[in-house]
Amino acid sequence: MFPLVYEINTRIWLQKLSRLNGHTVTLGNVPDSEFRFFKESGFTMVWLMGVWTPSLYSKAIATSHPGLRGELLDHLSSLHPEDIASSPYSITSYTVNEALGGRDDMLVFRKKLAEHGIRLMLDFVPNHMALDNQWLPAHPEHFISVSADEQSQDPGACFEYAKGKYLAHGRDPYFAPWTDTLQINYANPATHAMMTENLFTISELCDAVRCDVAMLVLKSVFNTTWKSLSGHMKEEFWGPAIAAVKERHPDFLFLAESYWNKEWELQQQGFDYTYDKPFYDFLTSAPVNGDKLMGHMKAQWNYQKHLCRFLENHDEARAAGKIGLNNRAAAMIFLTAPGMHLVHQDQMEGYRHKIPVQLIRQAPEHEDRELMELYRKLFQLQKEEVFQEGEVEWISFEGPSHTQCFGFHRFTRDRHAMILANFSSTGIATQFTHPALSGISEESMNILSTSTGNRGNTTHLEEDSLKTRLAPHEAIVVTF
Repeated sequence: MFPLVYEINTRIWLQKLSRLNGHTVTLGNVPDSEFRFFKESGFTMVWLMGVWTPSLYSKAIATSHPGLRGELLDHLSSLHPEDIASSPYSITSYTVNEALGGRDDMLVFRKKLAEHGIRLMLDFVPNHMALDNQWLPAHPEHFISVSADEQSQDPGACFEYAKGKYLAHGRDPYFAPWTDTLQINYANPATHAMMTENLFTISELCDAVRCDVAMLVLKSVFNTTWKSLSGHMKEEFWGPAIAAVKERHPDFLFLAESYWNKEWELQQQGFDYTYDKPFYDFLTSAPVNGDKLMGHMKAQWNYQKHLCRFLENHDEARAAGKIGLNNRAAAMIFLTAPGMHLVHQDQMEGYRHKIPVQLIRQAPEHEDRELMELYRKLFQLQKEEVFQEGEVEWISFEGPSHTQCFGFHRFTRDRHAMILANFSSTGIATQFTHPALSGISEESMNILSTSTGNRGNTTHLEEDSLKTRLAPHEAIVVTF
């Protein structure tokens, strides 16, 4: 069964629960109502984002960073120093933050999840660590050193960890360095062993890891970016590391944050699931890129079934704000496509304001009750066998071309689902013919619509053809 994952910003979540309950809530005393919510929604995995011991350097940098300040104020106009914390991706060590309850409370939380049939996912950051990480100053060899000459050419790209000694900041080659981090050196075989040990540590606390910017650790990417400073990375990290963890924990799951069309390569390295950024880009663009989405979803099943689909996460804009009028239709496409499904905290409620990861207080927003109800229906629907195992084929509409109307067919031997979406500002009437429609009755069809009003009798069968009218920005799923 494809996992349905709920991403939680742990620091903000526990603060909110503490305020609502009138006492400090840690991972060890999370109210039972939260676990009922996870279970009733149908989540099979909870991803606690931001649980590791915070970096003092990262907090200081976040507090004083002029570029970040504006982003923080966009979310909280009444910003206080205590609202700002370190980036959860500036890792000092893989020990649980004591402010959240520490290791013991994490194990209590995991046990309660397991009692509800839910697994726990935590973060692993393979590319970089905090400036004040536990391996410095004793083991600078695990990081990429920078000569004094290089430092003088680009002083903003490195950190003076000891007098006259410099280490490179972590980075994605397409962006500026992350100045609260240091780049890990995978040209050093000893670093592979150190990072594998970190995975062993994490795997004792949870059932899965989400691996941050996993493609940066691929040998081809690392050497292109760092070889001139570090020397040559000779062996891949991911394949042996994943195999080593799974030897200890055979059911342990690896999710890769992946970009640059590196999904298949990471899957071949052993990842169970990889981010599907193309799906996100095509579905959330304005206008929706139906042609490219169709081509993407025609990919081979062995690739499709290892993709992680999402409409938002902590790195992306909120779906309700970015997608706007098409948000409900996009949610239906998202949850009826194959693969892992990742739902971000407050996505169901229709929140619109992205939270910078350095904030630990959230601005209040109004909940969209109708969107919440649609998500609950879709969560139940996607459990059906046809959405877990069904193959995918695109539906070809008859008559005039509708550039913003498209659909696809999920099917097993005995069950069928037709998903149709209209992303345009006008209502449309359309039809298509399919052999699966032959011999069935309208009474045998179940129709779920994203429309909040009464659709009336707008879908009809004529032999092996289905005719339907879709309102602006409406999507439907027809199962039989």
